[in-house]
Amino acid sequence: MPEIEPAFQPAGAPPALPGAAPAGPVRAANPFAVYVASLGSAGSRRAMAACLHRIAALTLTAYGTEPGPSPGETFPWAALRAEHTEMIRALIARQTTTGPDGTEQPWSPAYRNKHLSALRGVLEAAWRLGLMSTDEHRRAAAVRNFRGSRLPAGRSVHAEEFAALLRVCAADASAAGRRDAALLAVLYTTGARRSEVTGLRREDYDPGERSLRITGKGDKQRIEYVHRRAAELLGAWLAVDERTRGPLFKPVHRSGAIQHRPMTDAAVRNAVVKRRRQAGLPPMTPHDFRRTFIGNLLDAGVDLATAQALVGHASPATTARYDRRPERRRRGAVDRLPFPEFTI
Repeated sequence: MPEIEPAFQPAGAPPALPGAAPAGPVRAANPFAVYVASLGSAGSRRAMAACLHRIAALTLTAYGTEPGPSPGETFPWAALRAEHTEMIRALIARQTTTGPDGTEQPWSPAYRNKHLSALRGVLEAAWRLGLMSTDEHRRAAAVRNFRGSRLPAGRSVHAEEFAALLRVCAADASAAGRRDAALLAVLYTTGARRSEVTGLRREDYDPGERSLRITGKGDKQRIEYVHRRAAELLGAWLAVDERTRGPLFKPVHRSGAIQHRPMTDAAVRNAVVKRRRQAGLPPMTPHDFRRTFIGNLLDAGVDLATAQALVGHASPATTARYDRRPERRRRGAVDRLPFPEFTI
């Protein structure tokens, strides 16, 4: 790929971000801060802020400037024009990541487009703040998405594997054993996102109905129902702590003491990793339970619209990506092809 000539060549540092001077009301006019604060969930704020930091670091490095920590916070977003965003798109196209086998692989189209979405978001914030004209914003934000797609990452958690996870939790007589059994059961029978699980509160669970009020992306609430056996495990965990309000899932200290604060997203992931290692199972993530739940629903004949509502997807096309039935039909079609008999 030919070398990219940066569209603006700052003498030393990049141009100062408008409003970067330490004046009170002007300091608030920061497109990065305004855009990130406008996002609906903590997970989205973290993800898109990380994208902007990455874009800022790539661009500053292209200019020969040391990015420093948190470069997105001080990067001159409002100074970007169409030639700059095209350069940023080309920089994104070059990026690679290390695959499971240790080889360098290009970023997926979806991951590239996530960065472009963050870029458009911060440009819109700059326009709303009056730091860019309408024409400047329109031209800079017209950067094209990347084409292509990838199959969903991850795998399904088979019923035998889930049973093995519950067995290792049952063998742990501590409060952490009961909590993790309930946590895994909720993940497996609701398909809730990791961030949704950490946001659950005792008040969100109705034991009589076996229902959970889940707040998902965009601050949208939905009702999910846990399986009868999952409700038994959840009840055993709740019996350990008699508090009727507060986080549904809490950290358990190594001493066995329950800490009265919500688990973090990382703590949920760590619980899954710990139990699957104890069970001697291949790698799995909390999102694999969501993938499994959707696949199980569709396998059971639940219509796509109902499955979409249960998992809180904005589009049925997203839910359809987790449908395992077409894969099995394609495999079955290949198995029906003639193949000569032979012995080795």
